Amino acid sequence: MRNEPVVVPHWVRGKESATLVSHNDQQIVLTALGGSVATPAGGITADVVEISAYAELGAAVKGKIVVYNNPMDMDLVRARRSFDAYRNAVEFRSSGASRAAEYGAVGVVIRSVGSASLRTPHTGSVRYDEKLPKIPAAAMTAEDSMLVHRLIARGDKVRMHLILTPRNLPPVRSANVVAEIRGSGKPDEIVLIGAHLDSWDLGTGAIDDGSGVAMVMETIRILHELDLRPKRTVRCVLFMNEENGLNGGRAYSADHKNEKHVAAIESDAGGAAPTGFITTLSGDALAALQSRVRILDRIGAAKFETKKETGADTSFLVEAGVTGFSLVPDPLQYFDYHHSPADTLDKVDPMDLAKDTAAIAVLTWAIADQ
Repeated sequence: MRNEPVVVPHWVRGKESATLVSHNDQQIVLTALGGSVATPAGGITADVVEISAYAELGAAVKGKIVVYNNPMDMDLVRARRSFDAYRNAVEFRSSGASRAAEYGAVGVVIRSVGSASLRTPHTGSVRYDEKLPKIPAAAMTAEDSMLVHRLIARGDKVRMHLILTPRNLPPVRSANVVAEIRGSGKPDEIVLIGAHLDSWDLGTGAIDDGSGVAMVMETIRILHELDLRPKRTVRCVLFMNEENGLNGGRAYSADHKNEKHVAAIESDAGGAAPTGFITTLSGDALAALQSRVRILDRIGAAKFETKKETGADTSFLVEAGVTGFSLVPDPLQYFDYHHSPADTLDKVDPMDLAKDTAAIAVLTWAIADQ
């Protein structure tokens, strides 16, 4: 095992609070988005404008706090297409602050990107356009977003007092953690299995991505304990800084660009029961692989769906032509807890986690020993 240095951002959460001063100082439960700038120490007080599409932005938001109301599509969630629903809802979180700042807004608060909030806010990264002013950005609970929506819909003037005191500090040195079992026949050909070490600070990161880290570590432990040496090298990479920068994945790809990676398998979608994998592989090659991993039927993990993108940390390898795979645990409840204080160990079922590990181990062996 070795550590490979990575320089990562250093953002620290501070105080965070909000009240509707127009409505009896009703408390709004929210959390700063990762990377957000701070309000003045005493906070900001401004009228609220609700927006549901960027086309609605204009001069009317100048001097206001923009509230983005864009709930996840629960029909997609119930259809087990939670990640599609997430991608549709998350745009305001990443770019909403800069888009509102362009028109003079003084702050933004998004509806948390989650499928069942239970008045828990869901954080995530904000990405600022360096050409535009940086304004404070937060996410409030689904319940508080619905409250603000109802007040505005009935014609009330809504005014919010917002305090956020995060700090952006100088970058720090961290590391990716790498371990491998050298191949017995083609050691220079690498099958990478990976997950990310970092998590948001609101919870413990059990599903995002402690469960993925456990699967990857257990897969390589099993191969070692059983003294199995596939023809190709199996390399475990625990990436740093997936959540607010992807610096770990970017650094690994740059440092190892001259090595031959034949596959990159990532686990970053929770620890529920496995349903299969998404992959960039298609056609006859995918059919041949599926025939070698039919045993995955026993745990319900034999479905393979071809997509252009798989994992986040391995995206740099995939863009360079490496075949990508990503485990797909049952996504139904994943965004109930994602990036929230509810991401704790009790959400991980040990039997499901064991099945996930088995799925990754089977796929890893099938590719590495082909």
